[in-house]
Amino acid sequence: MPSDPSSPASTLGTLRRALLLLLIAGMVGTAAELLLLAHTEDVWQLAPLGLFAVAGGVLTWLAVAPSRLGVRALQGVMVLFVASGGLGVYLHSWGNREFALETEPALGGWKLFAEMMTGAFPALAPGTMVLLGLIGLLFTWRHPSLA
Repeated sequence: MPSDPSSPASTLGTLRRALLLLLIAGMVGTAAELLLLAHTEDVWQLAPLGLFAVAGGVLTWLAVAPSRLGVRALQGVMVLFVASGGLGVYLHSWGNREFALETEPALGGWKLFAEMMTGAFPALAPGTMVLLGLIGLLFTWRHPSLA
């Protein structure tokens, strides 16, 4: 690490550490919330918790033995975070849609969309996985182990 704190390399190192802390805090906080909400009924609900466990393992690997392969593994897990977040938004909103149509079959248009977004399942909450995945991908951008 360069001794000049204003150097680009020093700034990038500081940003990388901040992104890592944000990623870890987001993973721990989201995992705690999912567990407190008993988000564990089926494999779809367990997927984010499983991804957090895998990401924790890969981050530990990188802390112990930084390597190109470790960074690539983390990038792969972060892509899975993004995909799982997109799928979660779909599943949550589809569940809300199904419930709304069960209770009011003629529902359509804006009212149906509003029910999909505001129903019992928080439709946009899985977007947290997308944000965490993007933070993780930013953490790996130009990572020293890729040089």
